[in-house]
Amino acid sequence: MTLETRSFVEEARREKLAALRERGVVPFEYGFARTHTAVTALEDYTSSDQEVAVRVAGRVIALRAHGKTTFGHVSDHTGRVQFFLRRDEVGEEQYRLLKLLDLGDHLGLEGVMFRTKTGEITVRVKQLKLLAKALRPLPLGKEDSAGVQHSGLVDAETRYRERYADLAVHADTRATFRLRAQAISYLRRFLDSKGYVEVETPALQPLYGGALARPFVTYYNALEAEFYLRIATELYLKRCIVGGMDRVYEIGKDFRNEGIDREHNPEFTMLEFYEAYADYGDIMCLVEEMLHGLVVELMGTEKIERFGVTLDFRPPWPRLDYTDLVREHAGVDLRTAEDAVLRATLVNRDIPDLDSVPRTKLIDGLFKHFVEDTLVQPCFVVDYPIEVSPLAKPKRGDPALAERFELFIQGSELANAFSELNDPDEQRARFDAQTAAREAGDAEAHQIDEDYIKALEYGMPPTGGCGIGVDRLVMLLAESPSIRDVILFPMLRPET
Repeated sequence: MTLETRSFVEEARREKLAALRERGVVPFEYGFARTHTAVTALEDYTSSDQEVAVRVAGRVIALRAHGKTTFGHVSDHTGRVQFFLRRDEVGEEQYRLLKLLDLGDHLGLEGVMFRTKTGEITVRVKQLKLLAKALRPLPLGKEDSAGVQHSGLVDAETRYRERYADLAVHADTRATFRLRAQAISYLRRFLDSKGYVEVETPALQPLYGGALARPFVTYYNALEAEFYLRIATELYLKRCIVGGMDRVYEIGKDFRNEGIDREHNPEFTMLEFYEAYADYGDIMCLVEEMLHGLVVELMGTEKIERFGVTLDFRPPWPRLDYTDLVREHAGVDLRTAEDAVLRATLVNRDIPDLDSVPRTKLIDGLFKHFVEDTLVQPCFVVDYPIEVSPLAKPKRGDPALAERFELFIQGSELANAFSELNDPDEQRARFDAQTAAREAGDAEAHQIDEDYIKALEYGMPPTGGCGIGVDRLVMLLAESPSIRDVILFPMLRPET
């Protein structure tokens, strides 16, 4: 920011900054030894018969001067606490410092706890220290008559773009990301308890695979070659299975060069896990146990209300056949219908630009537009058509289908799992089919990964694998309508 573009308020704060330095006050300190947080300071004070000495620190969110006394509130990551200063107790020099403070400044306060006449537990300040001067005003808004702070930061895009300000003024935003951290911690502990090993696989890859998506492309100068940000961790995790690591998982970032909407961000977090000697039925039971336990641990109940619907996580969850669902809701039998019928059904739903869309996309479109919104309660959709599942084994007894399931809750896909394909020759044939689809114009089709086929030729045991969308899971838990609400710094169009 240049001098010319600073607001009057920002200029006034810089004038205070200069005045502080003239008085020899350090406006940006190196540290402050806290003994209490806001919450523990309040908890430790139980009666007026005891003296509780505290050193607390936080951001000033309220400041009210009354002649020779001043009240205010500071806020930290646990909550807020009121403070009180009297000029004849802290001294003239310290008290005059208050005139150079602003909302948003960080303060260190040393004093003792007491209860005011109105009953609020408060820090009676003996020493005051400025820790960091805020040169730009936070959109703190105003307090109502009950003392509740109402934010002045209401525009959604501004909250995403300036997440630091959003976090600073919205306790509910901070709570969402604490919930996210708790959910990820639980997922790790659950898999660790089942004997899984957490591993890390490359985010920058010479070939991308493991999903149907377009990648982000970069150029590796030292190797004089194009590389890709991964679209999935799947193929590297299954290489670990080949190598004898029978249970592995990774919680990591994937990147897909796609549009942005309520459920999609180009950079997102996935949990993928793979277990040797398991099939998709085993994985289904594991997912059910894991997510039921997650809801109970974080929410304290098996039933939670989200977006006006009571969701019941008590197992077992329904297992619903993919082909039957499409037949029921779209009126199409995928086993017999020609592409023209699939296309015409979607056209009747006003889906545009279908002339060159391959059969795999038509099948996916039917399910998306006719079925997904009907899947409200936790349920597994099972046995997908084999042509839309290039990495799954054929279903035993019905090779037109794949041993695959997806978990849906409130119309959103949260998990995708297979009995993993471990026949290298069949995998090569599937890759060849994907190559043909790519040549026909499908930009999201798989590349042929010769090294992965080589790994399968060494012998991969029967394996069940699953991917869970962490962001969508947190959206559900936090009752957030947009994926941007649960990603700290979501992708946004650059400002012009």
